[in-house]
Amino acid sequence: MRIISGKKRGYKLASPLGDGTRPTTDRVKESLFNIIQMRFPCRLVLDLFAGSGALGIEALSRGADYAVFVENSRKSAELVNNNLNGSGRQEFSVLYQTDAINFLDKLFDGDVMVTLDGKSIPFKLTHGFDIIFLDPPYNKGLLVKSLNKIYEYNLLSENGIIVAETETDGEDITSTGFDILKSSRYGKTVITVMQR
Repeated sequence: MRIISGKKRGYKLASPLGDGTRPTTDRVKESLFNIIQMRFPCRLVLDLFAGSGALGIEALSRGADYAVFVENSRKSAELVNNNLNGSGRQEFSVLYQTDAINFLDKLFDGDVMVTLDGKSIPFKLTHGFDIIFLDPPYNKGLLVKSLNKIYEYNLLSENGIIVAETETDGEDITSTGFDILKSSRYGKTVITVMQR
């Protein structure tokens, strides 16, 4: 895996070992960012179910001001941290090793801090996320649950988007309250861009 474009173009990211994490391939990632390239630069990105952190780090390289990474697995969280440090993006990000759904609940309650313009402030005082990447384990119900929480808690900025990765015939995300702007298939992977 590598950073495809932007300030850190070409930097090689460490990949997870074993079957516990399913990283987005460079081909799919490049196609995904081609779809949303007009969204950069932007202010705030959330990489939920971060895995290796490749999507959020790519967003930082392309001009996102700040990224929040959430990863429940200790090993994967260490991988995200290593990739952030190696790519020099750690000062523009925060990493939470916690359950994604619990994290969304804490965001709504104002129990999560982010750093914007050099100040640490409760998330709910900010304008919301401009881009949310959702790539949870397939077919565990986590994608629909996350989308429902994001919708209920109004966690997107006014023109913010969600980029969801599923497998063909995966979870049905059409009734979560979001409008589907684009859906593209890459082999067994489907990338869906959504907006409120």
